[in-house]
Amino acid sequence: MELSKDSIEALVKMMKEEMLLDVDPYSFVSPSAYDTAWLAMVPADSNQPCSMEPMFGVCLDWVLKNQTQEGFWGECDAHGNPTLESLPATLASVIALKKWNVGKENAEKGLAFIRANAEYLLAGHQNQFPRWFAIVFPGMIELARKTGLDLDFPHHLKGLLMDIFFEREQILESDKELAAGGAYPSLLSYLEVLPSLYAANEQEIMKNLSGDGSLFQSPSATACAFMATGNKDCLAYLQSLIEKCGNNGVPPTYPMDEELIKLGLANQLERLGLSEHFTQQIEEILTQVYQTYTKESSSEKSNSVASVATQLQKDSLAFRLLRMHGYNISPWSLCWFLNDDEIVDHIEKNQEFFSSVMLNVYRATDVMFSGEYELEEARSFSRKVLEKVVSKGTGSDNDVFTKSSAFQRMMEEELSLPWVARLDHLEHRAWIEQNEMNALWPGKTCFHRISRAKNEKLVQLAVADYEFRQSIYKKEMAELKSWCLKWGLSDMGFGREKTMYCYFAISASLSLPYDSHIRMLVAKSAILITVADDFFDMEASLNDLNILIDAVTRWDGTGVGGHSKAIFDALDNLVKETAEKYRQHQGTDITSYLQQIWCETFASWLMEAKWSKSGYMPSTDEYLRTATTSIAAHTLVLPASFFLKSSSPNAEISPTAAEYKTITKLTMLITRLLNDIQSYQKEIEDGKMNYALLYMKENPDANIDDSITFMRDLIDKKRKELFKHALMNGLSDLPVESRRLHLSCMKVFQMFFNSSNRYDSNTEMIQDIQKAIYVPLDVGTWKPLVPLPSQSGSNKELQTIISSQQLVIRLFKYQKRRIIGYQASLPIARRGYVNMFITPSFRLSFA
Repeated sequence: MELSKDSIEALVKMMKEEMLLDVDPYSFVSPSAYDTAWLAMVPADSNQPCSMEPMFGVCLDWVLKNQTQEGFWGECDAHGNPTLESLPATLASVIALKKWNVGKENAEKGLAFIRANAEYLLAGHQNQFPRWFAIVFPGMIELARKTGLDLDFPHHLKGLLMDIFFEREQILESDKELAAGGAYPSLLSYLEVLPSLYAANEQEIMKNLSGDGSLFQSPSATACAFMATGNKDCLAYLQSLIEKCGNNGVPPTYPMDEELIKLGLANQLERLGLSEHFTQQIEEILTQVYQTYTKESSSEKSNSVASVATQLQKDSLAFRLLRMHGYNISPWSLCWFLNDDEIVDHIEKNQEFFSSVMLNVYRATDVMFSGEYELEEARSFSRKVLEKVVSKGTGSDNDVFTKSSAFQRMMEEELSLPWVARLDHLEHRAWIEQNEMNALWPGKTCFHRISRAKNEKLVQLAVADYEFRQSIYKKEMAELKSWCLKWGLSDMGFGREKTMYCYFAISASLSLPYDSHIRMLVAKSAILITVADDFFDMEASLNDLNILIDAVTRWDGTGVGGHSKAIFDALDNLVKETAEKYRQHQGTDITSYLQQIWCETFASWLMEAKWSKSGYMPSTDEYLRTATTSIAAHTLVLPASFFLKSSSPNAEISPTAAEYKTITKLTMLITRLLNDIQSYQKEIEDGKMNYALLYMKENPDANIDDSITFMRDLIDKKRKELFKHALMNGLSDLPVESRRLHLSCMKVFQMFFNSSNRYDSNTEMIQDIQKAIYVPLDVGTWKPLVPLPSQSGSNKELQTIISSQQLVIRLFKYQKRRIIGYQASLPIARRGYVNMFITPSFRLSFA
């Protein structure tokens, strides 16, 4: 499809129509092949396990019809690649087909996929297998062999499979001890795959059934419980599930929180960069969710450790989305869990399982206001959890695999670069390219994911929107370069040439309409500011500067020559062009306003030049009165605000510094301090003033580190105030669009000056600029390996290939990696590990 505004609008219209038709939120969640296959195994007569008919034939039909072309069943990532979750799902589906003696070709194709691709899928998680996988996959291997399936794994995979089986033994023993001590019965949620030594009796199962007849709202565990007990409540639950979802496959959890599904969809639209196309739909979701949260108190939150992950996922998404959209949401709607020692302990003991949830908690705390100490605590707690999970991945013996994990990279990037220093356009790109971006929240054996069909359409739309923006940005960049050449700004012979940087900053920081004039206005203004600032700092004499200031004050370039003339002529052209565009659209002349704000900015540069040339050292207060103007953040955002929706220059945008709104003053202060932290060394050499240096002059006992610490703390405090003024209604009469522009301006400066002076670097920004404007998106898919031909006798070789000595050495190395503080010698390990590892369940799998 050729990219155009019309083609994108057609895609948007199609998506909106589908959203209106699919009023059932369940339709947005991908079904679980694993759970559907388990329901397909339930016999029609529960008293006759050898019954020749399935009770839920619709589930068996679903299994037959929903195998992928590559041969697997189950979960795909956002780009259609099979995930680790597809291995047990494919085994479960093949077992179901085998049980009812149907779909022989489907089953063979599924087994071929497992043989060919198990190594690839397992290798990416080597020594870092999720807890659920270490429990479920061995159980499905055992069940497959009981069913008579020949799995025929490649010989060299045996050692890795042994590791997985051994890890299961550790988990089962550990959880058995916890359960005996009165902790939550987590093993029962995996009832269908527990080996006989750990299987629950009927009394234990009945004791743990929920009021709806389910076992932990797990369709697979409940199906197993029903087959084991014939309980009528279990049957009623399964029948209700089939009535709700049967034809489309069953979900990983039932029932699901429908508001969480809707929040996941709204979050997906925003992170893909599509929110401007679905403003009404997102607002409807948030209005409904907000009503729920205003009625709910923290005491009503589910404090069950079994459901805390789902509750926290919902609360973190709701808090961030509601706050970003201006709703007055209490921090305790997110931070309630901190008051429950059992839940905090549970999260700390299951960090890997909670890592995706903690990532969302951490992201929710990005938009923290002043005095919200509970959010500070939640941010600190979630960060510590994430850091520990990341350290396990990057510190393992298989660093190359764990670092390639998509989710591992997500955590590392979130921790290394704060949200406030990341720009929206590049964030959208990263999410579109992210393999795991369709994951909504973790379940028992898989993530709840956006349904494949809907996700494909969302990705198609997001790619089209992003690349159409790139085509616009390329054209505008070319126009901007031509404008700079026309007015002589590209070859001044001094200072910084930052045309690309200036355009990139505005185009990547805010998703403005395709035809917005604001990008060019802000970019031209930023270029002029850079050139003029360098002229004042390094090129002109004081006499030259006075002449230029006089021309700007009179707004008459008569008598001005050289570089001063080029600067004034370009400025005059920009002001006339901007005023004319606004007059055509609004019928109001804003020329005098634009001239006044530029005059004020030039005057501040002249004051700083006089300080520098005379050696005058102002106080920090005097310095900031001038320097917050000379940074020129207001010169960028206030004129641009005229062209945003609902802006009125007469009533809402003040023309003089004394009348600037609080949000404008905060933006000016924060951007100045960010710049000064990264530029003080250069300004010492140039003899210029800088807040870091003046702070030390007023505080003789302070060194430069003390000064920087003070500035960072001040920035942090003022940034929280800015968040509140930018996001909440009632604190400013500026329209929300203008307030968001202020926030974006601050984020641009944070991006440029977060940890270095990227603006003055000739190389640091190039990769980001290329990704934002020129490089196409990469949403390629992985192609599964070619299925290996079956080899006679290989199953027998799989059972005998490794000698007992090799087994002991492998186990010793495994334990040495995994058990902290282990210092036993190899001979002791050999005796102990063989006895512990050769359990009945292990013999069943490999004998």
